[in-house]
Amino acid sequence: MIGTTRLIAALAFPLALSGCVTGADYSRKEAGFASVANKTAIVTAKETVWIQNQNQARSAAAQVKSLLARTKPLDVETAVQIALLNNKGLQAAYADLGDSAADAWQSTMFINPTVSIGTTGIGTPELQAFKTIEGMITTNILALATKNKDIAIADTRFRQAQLIAAVKTLQVAADTRRAFIGAVASWENVGQLQHAQATADAASELAEKLGETGAMAKGAQAREHVFVAELAGETAKARLSARLAKEELTRLMGLWGSDLDYQVPNSLPPLPKSVVRRDTIEAEALRDRIDLQIAKLDLEATARSYGLTEATRYVSDLEILTGFETEREIEDDEKKTRTTAQVELEFAIPIFDTGKARMRKSELVYMRAANLLAEKAVNVRSEARSAYEAYRSNYDIARHYRNSVVPLRTKVEEESLLTYNGMISNTFELLTDTRDKINSTLLSVNAKRDFWLAEADLAPAIYGGGATKASAETEVAAASESSAGGGH
Repeated sequence: MIGTTRLIAALAFPLALSGCVTGADYSRKEAGFASVANKTAIVTAKETVWIQNQNQARSAAAQVKSLLARTKPLDVETAVQIALLNNKGLQAAYADLGDSAADAWQSTMFINPTVSIGTTGIGTPELQAFKTIEGMITTNILALATKNKDIAIADTRFRQAQLIAAVKTLQVAADTRRAFIGAVASWENVGQLQHAQATADAASELAEKLGETGAMAKGAQAREHVFVAELAGETAKARLSARLAKEELTRLMGLWGSDLDYQVPNSLPPLPKSVVRRDTIEAEALRDRIDLQIAKLDLEATARSYGLTEATRYVSDLEILTGFETEREIEDDEKKTRTTAQVELEFAIPIFDTGKARMRKSELVYMRAANLLAEKAVNVRSEARSAYEAYRSNYDIARHYRNSVVPLRTKVEEESLLTYNGMISNTFELLTDTRDKINSTLLSVNAKRDFWLAEADLAPAIYGGGATKASAETEVAAASESSAGGGH
């Protein structure tokens, strides 16, 4: 009994060093997702879900079909909501969040000890006069002593993973909003070209009839016909561009099969009467940009890792061996048993490796994280200023085309038609004025599109998620690495 008591006490010693830690919060299937959903809902005013079983998948699919059925044509807010419910890349990002939670949960668990048991004896079992039973349990005492530091690092990385998932959510929302604007603007261009095509077709037919009567020369007729042909080519190119733009929107919303029959509006909304003033956009971005918060947590985790390296600078592997030894002897036909407990400590002697190289590496990693954070802060301020400048300037440009350029081109075309009907001007001049009117109209549509895109970029500039797809994936990967129209 005495040996057993000593063995239990020896085993309890390393457990006491580690403190009392629970992984209950990390063990939940949706650990950390509530923070992601709440943070993104403030920006998007939309719901997002983490699908982890068939019932949740069926519920999300039914919600998507309901949104598509009751919104015809599709509007931008519905498109964003569908993407947040149905985008599979977003679900993959949430799986990464779960992976980080599992890592944090794992950090709270004790390292399994190594158990060994053996026997030694002399003679056969029937004639054996002496027998020894040995048992040994090996535990890495250094890992237990630094357990709280490891848990703190894992928790920081888990909080960082929540922010990365939030950035991905905002990125999907912003990309969907931009794709919707691009698709609608493309179909508006198609509509303008089709309207011009109808006018050009009528002029071409008239020219052909005039040519039959000899009232129009063959050269003038050819100008009419080539204008129609060129316009048909431009319309076909615009229609292709619109279909591809709609496909981009479809991909972001994760739609396929019968769900592809959705429609988008034929034109963008008109310009607002005035723009929103954002005099404090830099301060807002510094306070609310989630990718900046990720960089701060990266620095925090690096600092904690630096502290752990410093704590284990000289001794990087320390093990405690606890065990027992039972001896049994037979003397004068009488059995005697003696059990003893033993505790051994094993560690590497830092004769050659004093830990200076590991310390230097940790210092450089910390300096790198600190400078990246400083660079991120500078870039965030600049991106916020640029976003507002683009928003404000594109509004003025679009309004200029709407109020000045298009009305003047319309007036020129009307006057040219009057002089043409009065046989004062020739067909070539009329065609030139008509072509210029079409170009100005398309430029006006594109200017309006650029304004709405700039307006859509304001929120990402303040909260995050506004990077291009490639750069955003690179940024998320770097952060992860540091943890280890109707009818259309």
